[in-house]
Amino acid sequence: MATTETQAGEKKLPDFPTSCAAPVPQPEEPVKIVPLAVAGALAVGLTWYVWAAHGAKFGVLLVLGLLLGLALFHSRFGFTSAWRQLIAVGNGQGLRAHALLLGTAATLIALIVGTGSGLFGSKPNPTAGGLGLALFVGATVFAIGMQLGGACASGTLFAVGSGQSTIVLTLGGFITGSVLYTWAYPLLSGWPEFKGVLLADHVGWFGSWAITVAVLAAIVVGTRFVQKRRNPPPVDVVPTARGFARIYRGSWPILVGAVVLGVLAGAVFLVSGGIWGVTSAFSLWGAKILQVFGLHPETWEFWRLKANAASLAGPIWKDKNSLTDIGIMIGAGVAAAAAGAWKIHSSIPWRTAVAAVLGGILMGVGARMAGGCNIGAYLGGISVGSLHGWLWGVFALGGTWIGLKLRPLFGLGNPAPTDSVC
Repeated sequence: MATTETQAGEKKLPDFPTSCAAPVPQPEEPVKIVPLAVAGALAVGLTWYVWAAHGAKFGVLLVLGLLLGLALFHSRFGFTSAWRQLIAVGNGQGLRAHALLLGTAATLIALIVGTGSGLFGSKPNPTAGGLGLALFVGATVFAIGMQLGGACASGTLFAVGSGQSTIVLTLGGFITGSVLYTWAYPLLSGWPEFKGVLLADHVGWFGSWAITVAVLAAIVVGTRFVQKRRNPPPVDVVPTARGFARIYRGSWPILVGAVVLGVLAGAVFLVSGGIWGVTSAFSLWGAKILQVFGLHPETWEFWRLKANAASLAGPIWKDKNSLTDIGIMIGAGVAAAAAGAWKIHSSIPWRTAVAAVLGGILMGVGARMAGGCNIGAYLGGISVGSLHGWLWGVFALGGTWIGLKLRPLFGLGNPAPTDSVC
């Protein structure tokens, strides 16, 4: 990486040094015509159906999911890899992108709540998650699962949409773990906790936003300090198109992806009145699958709760998180096929397959215990000024450290300071 010259002629280290320059991206591969046609037809057909059958609000939520899938794939926006790179070698590029995403979403949500804005009759309804043992254990378990399964909640969806076969196993484990939580709900709920803290209740929405942005700025400074001390390998690059075609065929700069995802998270809040979430849909999908096979999860205590019972009784096309989740997978499929990156891997090492399923199960249980995942708890919590979002992030970093220790047991590697890329 290039250095700059001071007035005295001394060389000054760059702001975010790495041990060497990042490799030059390779050109993208040819468009995958068949996957693009299938994903495009699904996107158009399903949007038309949902819009016509259930109304504009739900149609728009599906469209936002499609756009989220496009942005997640094109920017390869990662939570799992970002924490792994930070803990293993001190590369804070991913965490700085998180800060920009969180700051963008927090700014838009503060404006929406502060002005009482909403579309399709929705009213902004920010809530604070509980603070207690379930949050701490759930976030830690979720982060361990991320490192074994190879993806977070949003990463699982866009990876499945782009044809990554291993992550299909992770998604299966994710749904299984979510079902296990709902079955064991009497045992895994009711743990000691304090009432959630929403900053806006104490300092107003401007004060909440100012505190959030200040802490995010401190995180950026902190990652800069760590990266200078550890001088990590650069983050690997992926093939990309050039010029205007980069918008729809190439790899976006991660900071561009962060801003786009932050805007879309704000749009979900504006349309639905609630934060962008992912993992509650997996519990719903699992329960409906069990019903197809003649089982009766509706008799479980979890599904007898009023809001959950109503969700299970209704169609998934009226469930906010299901719509955005399905949209992410299809949108990522469109983006991956257009970029020539859509492919299915026919051979998966058995230890990798075991790690994928186990990681998914841990994420499914952990997300429900903690009241959300890297999207619903971390992004959603921090963006509305809830203290539980910050605590989720702290315990997820601890879980990431444990996960890195476990990865070699399954033949999974970790970044090392001597690598050319991380």
